[in-house]
Amino acid sequence: MKIFAAQLNYFVGDMDGNTRKILEAIERARKEKADIVLFSEMAICGYPPEDLLLFPQFIQEMEKYLERIVAASQGLFIVVGLVRLNPTKREKDLFNTAAVIADGKLLGFKDKTLLPTYDVFSERRYFEPGGEQKVFPYKGKNIGILICEDVWEHAGGSEYTKYLRDPVEEMKRLSPDLMVNLSASPYYYQKKEVRKNIYSQAAKSLHCPVILCNQVGGNDQLVFDGYSMYFDPDGELVRLAKGFVEDDFIVCLEELSSSAPMVYVDPLEDLYKALVLGVSDYFKKQGFSKCLVGLSGGVDSALTACIAVEALGAKNVLAVNMPSRFSSLQGMEDAKQMANNLHIEMIDMPIDHVYQVFLDFLSPVFSTQPINHAEENLQARIRGIILMGLSNKLGAIVLSTGNKSEMAMGYTTLYGDMCGGLAVLGDVSKTLVYELANWINRKEKIIPHSIIVKAPSAELKENQKDQDDLPAGYDVIDTVLQEYVEKHLSRKAIEQKHHLAQNTTIDLITMIHKAEYKRRQNPPAINVSKKSFSKGRSFPIVHGWKNS
Repeated sequence: MKIFAAQLNYFVGDMDGNTRKILEAIERARKEKADIVLFSEMAICGYPPEDLLLFPQFIQEMEKYLERIVAASQGLFIVVGLVRLNPTKREKDLFNTAAVIADGKLLGFKDKTLLPTYDVFSERRYFEPGGEQKVFPYKGKNIGILICEDVWEHAGGSEYTKYLRDPVEEMKRLSPDLMVNLSASPYYYQKKEVRKNIYSQAAKSLHCPVILCNQVGGNDQLVFDGYSMYFDPDGELVRLAKGFVEDDFIVCLEELSSSAPMVYVDPLEDLYKALVLGVSDYFKKQGFSKCLVGLSGGVDSALTACIAVEALGAKNVLAVNMPSRFSSLQGMEDAKQMANNLHIEMIDMPIDHVYQVFLDFLSPVFSTQPINHAEENLQARIRGIILMGLSNKLGAIVLSTGNKSEMAMGYTTLYGDMCGGLAVLGDVSKTLVYELANWINRKEKIIPHSIIVKAPSAELKENQKDQDDLPAGYDVIDTVLQEYVEKHLSRKAIEQKHHLAQNTTIDLITMIHKAEYKRRQNPPAINVSKKSFSKGRSFPIVHGWKNS
């Protein structure tokens, strides 16, 4: 029995375009003489549709597109994800479901049982949990169907929730010959290995092959990495689809040993591909093509420019260098070299004369107070005005270049370096920024060595260094960031685990909370960690709790 898992890039809400992709994949599957064709979770409408689900017309339209898929199913067994009305209307009006189709007929639906409502997920907001598990007979095989989260509870993968049901255990009683899983599982750094362990355990428990069909592509902040998988009954990974691209993933049910050696992929390569795909789809799906990058000669803007060129092409990236009286000659030379290496246009727009006009204009007030961050941040805000002015005039979207560590500390300027349409590195720690920069340079020196080795600096005052303005170096900041924000460890636990001084952790955690109001005004960032500031983390701006 041949199975065709269509790993596709869907556009949320574009049901016509998504259905065309589905129908084209069905035709390719037919040419491959496939028996079963699989699509991912909510394939017809794209995942996640969020409050589009509250429009009755949205659901009605999905039903019409399902009819087109049913009509195209002659000679095939098709499982496709969508949303349907809940006929019982007991609590929620909708089911997250899989339509099961064969030979031109709709056989029924398999509704998702476990509805994640944590981190980036909010499915319980819209959906009623599915009831019993089901198998569908086809060509002598009983095919079990589960949807994404339904598999995760069994192996303890649902970190923030302990469900009262385990669909894998329930499915065992039905003795399926094959279990398929329709998924829209978003990427985070090194998640592929986590996913592999989850589905391996399901295969071993069910004693049958398991196929995961995962969505690929960027939708808002979320990136879906694909990497659909096929496991044998012993839980061994037999086949792995490509990552970060559409793929016709074809497997034979009788193929129960690896036909090709698994290729190791550097997690940094996956991270880079996730950022590139996130930028590419954010632009393409909105009809944008050109971007602006403030290229300062620092590592963050250099990395952002690399990603932008990979995602959009060099001709669509315009760099802007905006030196002030505090900008180093080395930084200006590095910015020029970076632009040359990437073959992108760069315009020089020195801001010192504009800065002086602002200082003079504000002098009646400023001169009565000591010099502080106000004078420094004026420069960042002037640069923001220039970038946004160019954006309006040229129709190019500004990519903000700040990283997650800076966002955690609030070491950013509102309406300055925070302005833009997309924060490319907003979920990438400073530590990973350097690792990615070195990864990019592994074969060819794209990013000048001087950019990577120089001490980080905003260059907003004489001889400024980030480490002079922050309570600790970025290695310590990133340690606390990961433990406190991603793992929710207490301050004392972090101090004991990493032998950190109490005053350091108190300062860092206090700064994390104080910067919440800034982060609410940041452009959307591409989610690439287990806990992003941009989507999935919900904290009050104003509170008085201290985590000790």
